[in-house]
Amino acid sequence: MTLVHVQSRPAGAHPVHGTVADAMDAAGPQVWEDMTVEVALSVMAAARTGHLVVCDEDGLCTGLVTRARLTAVRDGSGYTDKIRLRDIADVIGPFASPLTTRAEAERAMRCRRLGALPVVDEHGSAVGVLAPAR
Repeated sequence: MTLVHVQSRPAGAHPVHGTVADAMDAAGPQVWEDMTVEVALSVMAAARTGHLVVCDEDGLCTGLVTRARLTAVRDGSGYTDKIRLRDIADVIGPFASPLTTRAEAERAMRCRRLGALPVVDEHGSAVGVLAPAR
């Protein structure tokens, strides 16, 4: 699991830009990594969301997949209906801690061209999703 770097602050210090915990949305739908692309797109449509949090068999977050990524895979020349979320290489990480500064997480999202960033607790469970500042 790749966590976005967290900088420690002195006790009582107030971050200028807040933390990820201040800006994250609920984790939303969580799906297993053995789900097929077609089923994931159906779940996404039913939930009216643009992303899904992907979890392993232990319920730990392994990444996040977007509608754009799933559509690109489905429309690709090598697509078959057997492709599972775990087969999509860029599903895995990075992740943010709730204590990561918003500025730092948003910078990581821009550098990696991510549409959203999963937020995980110290055990690897999804606690939210950070979308770019509006």
